[in-house]
Amino acid sequence: MSNENEEKIGCLPYVLAGLSFIPLIGVIFGLIVIVIGFLKIRTGGWKLIMLGVLGISTTVLLYGTLFYQASKDDGMFAGLHDKLAEKQLTDLVKNIEYYKIQHSKYPASLLDLQPKDPADLSNAVFIYDSTNSFNLKDNDQPKLFYYELFNDHNNYYLFSSGKDGMPFTSDDIHPLVNESEQQNIGYRRK
Repeated sequence: MSNENEEKIGCLPYVLAGLSFIPLIGVIFGLIVIVIGFLKIRTGGWKLIMLGVLGISTTVLLYGTLFYQASKDDGMFAGLHDKLAEKQLTDLVKNIEYYKIQHSKYPASLLDLQPKDPADLSNAVFIYDSTNSFNLKDNDQPKLFYYELFNDHNNYYLFSSGKDGMPFTSDDIHPLVNESEQQNIGYRRK
């Protein structure tokens, strides 16, 4: 009897059910298989429904685990936020120095580095501290990297305040700028 039911369903839905276990794009196949299962419920479609749900569950479980690990301080991706912030800060030093060349002064705020036209993404500069991105609440705005002009606006501090969000503490993240390079630019590390 079960062979007869499977023949009525055909093998294409089972192939689609197998494809539903592919992460992310498998969700589409899983949904298709579930719909076919409901349409053929009298001829053993419940098997297809279960396979589609299991396939979709694979994607949910995989991406849920990745997101959870990324948000943990000691997970498998620990330190990636810090490396990202370090890279962004190093690029930001270059943008600040270029701004000075163009305007003969350092920007008063990191917001001055943003293009005048918000639609102009070709000149966009990333100025937001990525180390706290998973700790934002619903109404929180992303924080800018710490930037402070000093010495009559001839020098500046630039860094990420780290996970604690407080500047000048041990978890601060600084751009990769050699001390010899610092002599030629305005960036200083306190």
